[in-house]
Amino acid sequence: MDNILTIEGVSKSYTGHKALNDVSLSIPRGSIYGLLGPNGAGKTTLIRVINRITIPDSGRVLLDGKPITVDDIYHIGYMPEERGLYKKMRVGDQAIFFARLKGMSKADAAKRLHAWFERLGLAEWWNRKVEDLSKGMAQKVQFISTVVHEPKLLIFDEPFSGFDPINANLLKEEIMGLRDRGATVIFSTHNMASVEEICDHITLINKSQNILSGSVDEIRRTAGGNTFCVTFSGDEQQLRTLLGDRVTMLGESSGLIGGYTQFKIHIPSDDDIRGVISTLNDNCRLRSFQEVMPSMNDIFIRAVENRL
Repeated sequence: MDNILTIEGVSKSYTGHKALNDVSLSIPRGSIYGLLGPNGAGKTTLIRVINRITIPDSGRVLLDGKPITVDDIYHIGYMPEERGLYKKMRVGDQAIFFARLKGMSKADAAKRLHAWFERLGLAEWWNRKVEDLSKGMAQKVQFISTVVHEPKLLIFDEPFSGFDPINANLLKEEIMGLRDRGATVIFSTHNMASVEEICDHITLINKSQNILSGSVDEIRRTAGGNTFCVTFSGDEQQLRTLLGDRVTMLGESSGLIGGYTQFKIHIPSDDDIRGVISTLNDNCRLRSFQEVMPSMNDIFIRAVENRL
């Protein structure tokens, strides 16, 4: 497989904290790659290492098979989670300023930016001040500033936070369009639904280490066994206690019409399935017990809890 980016044994420590511990992964060219993990897992540190904002203690980053250099940053677009715009500048001037930092001429920057502003419904805001923008519009400006120089590698840290569903969907479509036009996209997110919708591959980082990597379809197939949806009426807390360590509860339960409750579980051992069904039958009114394909959210929970 042709990889645009390769991370080899990257480690990074701060005072009293190991942010990354021997992390390795490869990003296929022309893919959308999800970088997942709970808060504090090391995702943002890894993104900063890729962008040469942070230098690793050990390991290396290869772009197109060669150690990444300062000049390579011109071929990367990065939108950090901590958004930042100069509030007193005019919106168009701000966008041109960022484009010039990536090596574009003023004329080329203005031409491409006007096209993007029209595309994302921001044309009338070109001469307004940044401080007049809503949070969502400001994030659109930052998105445009990230992609306008047409980099071959794009990195978005929580790109959908703060967007309403309509604009979040618009952004997903633009990200998939960028991939289809040849760019490679890495994005860090907690939104598992977005991962299922647009990611080709993922890496899950937990406690500073890479604990799971692969294509989304492959991971779902591999992790697909022994995940069940249980619908019942009765004492939920008692059931959870009785089932104990034989199952992993996946997410929160939900109430249904008619007084029923539903939750998803994973049963690690095939030998425990019959016993779990028996426990349910003996201690609640069991309506259904159905095997299901796990969502990425289910897989995330199980992997973080070391049960995958």
